[in-house]
Amino acid sequence: MKLNRKYLLMLTIAGFIVAIDQASKLYVHSYFGLGESVPVIPNFFHFTYVRNMGAAFGMFSSHSETFRELFFLSMPPVAMAIILLILRGVEEADRVQVFALSCIFGGAIGNYIDRLKFRYVIDFLDFHMTTPGFLRQLSSKKIISWPAFNVADVAIVAGVLILAYLIFNEPKEAEGVES
Repeated sequence: MKLNRKYLLMLTIAGFIVAIDQASKLYVHSYFGLGESVPVIPNFFHFTYVRNMGAAFGMFSSHSETFRELFFLSMPPVAMAIILLILRGVEEADRVQVFALSCIFGGAIGNYIDRLKFRYVIDFLDFHMTTPGFLRQLSSKKIISWPAFNVADVAIVAGVLILAYLIFNEPKEAEGVES
């Protein structure tokens, strides 16, 4: 059986993403205490060990454990199957779309591995900044913080953004144009 090039490309890209994602999470899980934060760029970017029981931005984290386990253990395989079905219809020469789908696929696998091992996802990329003085008048918050995330999340978001770009910049077919 000959493996189609686009599937080989997907396996390579997704495998690379999973390897980097899992290696970085293993490091954080092994060498950081839960909640421990190490500044990389003080007052802007830290490595902070967080356990995400929910989805993106902690969604569903307040739902029952049974719901979360059923949802988070069943959805990734469904999403990966859908990605493989979409990939079937992608032209082999469309490397950008294959790359985007591969990023999403690899990210989904990376986070799914965490769900299977721990029943949560390890997040550690933590961006925040002190609110500039002129903005403090508009907000009582002194620190603007983005929820912590991981390499798999970066891959998923990058893949989705690339797909969105491709969709919104697709050449429009002329409708009812007469010469």
